[in-house]
Amino acid sequence: MKSTDRKKRICPRCGQVYYGRPAVSREDGRTPICHDCGTRQALESIGVDEKEQDSILASIHRCSGRGQEG
Repeated sequence: MKSTDRKKRICPRCGQVYYGRPAVSREDGRTPICHDCGTRQALESIGVDEKEQDSILASIHRCSGRGQEG
């Protein structure tokens, strides 16, 4: 793992701390955002409502062993 992969970052979309390589915002194609916001933007683009997004993200966190920090 590269040293930059553990760099502490703050997501400009949700304000949460995250680590590792950022996702890229679909809004402008260049702003780095946390993985959860990247997933939310992708789900929003196909019409998934917020409640279902929450459920999907919770499943991802359980399966990956990640907490909210990414």
